[in-house]
Amino acid sequence: MKNVTIYSTPTCHFCQMTKDFLKEKGISYSEFDVAHDLEKRQEMIQKSGQMGVPVILVGDELIIGFDQERLVSSLGIAA
Repeated sequence: MKNVTIYSTPTCHFCQMTKDFLKEKGISYSEFDVAHDLEKRQEMIQKSGQMGVPVILVGDELIIGFDQERLVSSLGIAA
């Protein structure tokens, strides 16, 4: 299984949808709160070129926003 990392903020609706989707599918992930972790915020901006969340890394693939189709495809799971 690929490593999944989510850069998110506590108030982000789409971040919560992403986390709920992954939990529902039994996919574990690492999460960084970029509202409070300035170092991880800089890392996210450097990787994605933007401030919007969620930014999701599935292995080496970068997914911006909650994109269920791309998550399913990247993770190789059923929708």
